[in-house]
Amino acid sequence: LPHSSDSSDFSSFSQSPPPSKQDSSDDMRKVQRREKNRIAAQKSRLRQTQKADTLHLESEDLERQNAALRREIKQLTEEMKHFASMLSSHEPLCSILTSPPPPPEVLYATHSFHQPHISSPRFQH
Repeated sequence: LPHSSDSSDFSSFSQSPPPSKQDSSDDMRKVQRREKNRIAAQKSRLRQTQKADTLHLESEDLERQNAALRREIKQLTEEMKHFASMLSSHEPLCSILTSPPPPPEVLYATHSFHQPHISSPRFQH
């Protein structure tokens, strides 16, 4: 038989015992807990948004720094090529590079390591 929906069947579901003090206290705690949770979730979402914004700004700054460093590398590479070209064109003409190096005794003959040559009156006895 199909179930009929008369008022007597429905009334048994809608009637509940009157709320006690304990039930209303529990309900208040649930409402307060939900409100507290809602506020905490809102703060958490705000922190996440702020963190994402900060990371985005930091990323943009790093991209700018990277671009500046790449420009500097390019400039220094061009400068290095220029100096290497100047050096290679100078090497065949350089008298220092084409003459043989002087013997070691000539390099050190002008320096006397055994006798100090202090001419300042401050250092004389």
